[in-house]
Amino acid sequence: MNKQSGIHYLREHREAGNNKPVPAEVTRIRDTLVAGLGDLLQGAFDAVDDSLFELANNARSNNEQNRYFEAMREIRIKRKGVERHFQNTVAQFFANPPHTGQQQDDTLARQANADNLALVGDDDLEEQVALNAMITKAKAHFQGPLIQLQARFSQVYDGASDENPVNPMAPEHLCSAFTEAIQALEIQIRERLILLKQFDRYVVSNLGMLLDEANRILVQAGVIPNFRYHGKTGHQHGVPESQPAAGSHEGASTSGENWLDTGAGNNAVFEQIHQLLARQRANAGIPTRQHDPDIRIIGGNELVNLLASLPFTAQTGAEHNLSEGEPLTIDLRDAVQQILAQTNTADGKKPALKEMDEDLINLVSMLFEFILDDYNLSAPVQVLISRLQIPILKVVIKDKSFFSKTTHPARKLLNALARAGIGWSNSDEKARDKLYEKIHGIVQRILCEFDGDVTLFETLNDEFEEFLARENRKASLVEQRTRESERGRIKSQKAQELVDRVIKERVARYRLPEPTYNLLINGWSRVMFLAYLRDDVEHRWQESVKVVDDLIWCLHPHQEDSERDQWVRVVPGLLKSLRAGLEEVSYNASKLDETMSQLKHELAEAFRASSNIELAEEPSEEENEQSSFKHQAQPEDAAIAEFMAQIDGIEIGNWVEFRLVNGASFRCKLSAIIEEADCFVFVNRMGLKVIEKTRTELAHEMRRGRMTLLEQGAFIDRALDAVVGSLRSKTA
Repeated sequence: MNKQSGIHYLREHREAGNNKPVPAEVTRIRDTLVAGLGDLLQGAFDAVDDSLFELANNARSNNEQNRYFEAMREIRIKRKGVERHFQNTVAQFFANPPHTGQQQDDTLARQANADNLALVGDDDLEEQVALNAMITKAKAHFQGPLIQLQARFSQVYDGASDENPVNPMAPEHLCSAFTEAIQALEIQIRERLILLKQFDRYVVSNLGMLLDEANRILVQAGVIPNFRYHGKTGHQHGVPESQPAAGSHEGASTSGENWLDTGAGNNAVFEQIHQLLARQRANAGIPTRQHDPDIRIIGGNELVNLLASLPFTAQTGAEHNLSEGEPLTIDLRDAVQQILAQTNTADGKKPALKEMDEDLINLVSMLFEFILDDYNLSAPVQVLISRLQIPILKVVIKDKSFFSKTTHPARKLLNALARAGIGWSNSDEKARDKLYEKIHGIVQRILCEFDGDVTLFETLNDEFEEFLARENRKASLVEQRTRESERGRIKSQKAQELVDRVIKERVARYRLPEPTYNLLINGWSRVMFLAYLRDDVEHRWQESVKVVDDLIWCLHPHQEDSERDQWVRVVPGLLKSLRAGLEEVSYNASKLDETMSQLKHELAEAFRASSNIELAEEPSEEENEQSSFKHQAQPEDAAIAEFMAQIDGIEIGNWVEFRLVNGASFRCKLSAIIEEADCFVFVNRMGLKVIEKTRTELAHEMRRGRMTLLEQGAFIDRALDAVVGSLRSKTA
């Protein structure tokens, strides 16, 4: 990417600087960061490899498939070099830290002005937008620890100040280092964007644990041990421990030690949400409970023990159908408050939760509100998952990494249940469906057996994945047969339509003798049909069409000597081709000689003097009306243009829901796109075909609101994104 694209590379800065010795605590942070980023980057590259393989597997053409395989090969070959370059560049930031803050933002703004953007190519601009979005999101997500680090690093490094701060761990520097490292990869923009997306998902989104560790190391070294900041527009400053900042509160002022108390390491997402909720409390004027003498804060194991009395095991009996009725709605906060009200304290103080634990309860409630509103979940699975609110609350109280670790056992299980249930239709028979029985059994076991040990979720997830693997293998075989059968049927259908159209166009212009007309319609059409189906191998389609044209031409009268000479040359070969083709399709085998004799007689009569065929009548009024109707259809085509674009975005394996006129609905997966027939084939969970439609028909269905695209992403990820977005809008 060229430097005018708005991405600020720091190679020149590093080369111009001199490598000064750095303090021991900074060296420790550097080594921790480089090692941690290396581990995270490996996960990102593994995810890129999986994504490219999946795209290649679902490619619509050989060229597209080869493109993805070439990108996979290029990345695998140069992966180690990219990782090494990235880690070395990051390490150099600590020797010669680039300045950050307003000065950096002004530089980027100048580079990305309108004049420069005019010189940027589409690919560079697309990559720049992705990077800017990644950096902006990271700054918002990790605002607190980044502000602390910037202040502490600026105090450690000579020449840095509040007006000219430094932070070698700033997201813009890390993203710049990665962008510079991947310049060696010879891949196209789509593959580069996939690479950046996985870098964002696996590296940038997990910076929280590394930022927290860096803050902890600097706090231990005595660098601004007590830090205060106020909101997004406040100014950070250190204050003596004996003089707390006036008006400070828990949500807007957090010490370096308290960041670790909340579960540093894997809790970046929850930290972000905790800050947003704390800001809501501060804006509402709700005082902190920490210094209230009449309240005793309950947390830790005591809270876990209290939650054990929540009556989720009594919701249903062992034989009860958990998916009956409406989704379960529980006011978790009210349920916990009722338990607290029944708790007796030795000192007589009123028991209350820490703001942190209260935020966890609110977050779980918001997650399940999203679940109950999520259209992508089928109704029976939605009801079943809604039963797990209290078990999931108990999980997150003990382990907040549920929100940040995609590999958390409980999170993996919820994602797997939602993913497997996306293809469920309300019309499915639950009593005989193995998938329903399995999901129902898993929910039942959690409700009955969960005692706080998350290994139960891990065990159930392993069992469920094995079950899905077996079911998917069966469905894949059925789907493959369905796909092949549909391709063959549709190709045959198209072949027959094309043959009928070609012959009809030619015979419509002339009045052929009855025997010749029957020969073409009932006999030679079969030859043309087989020729079209075998054209990929034998290339006889054009030859079969030429036989029809030659036959009609030979039945014309020809007075010119040159035409008559040509007639003499053409007819013997024509008769030979006709006989060979008709014999191949066994047309009128017992009377083929008689048929060919009649044809020879008709040709001879045409050659002698006058033609055996006459021009047909002019096109009928009905045909003219059909032509007029085509012109009237053009405005309707324009009306569905935007929906056609959405249809083009559907990929193999995507799920959709169709709604019928009678109100019933069913879900199905796109199994094949047969380009030559403009046909989309959909199958159900079992791999059996349920519907086929053309591109235009699908656009009309979408326009009428009878077809809906279902989201395919990880379920909990979508829920968390929705919750964070909602909180941001409320605190903006």
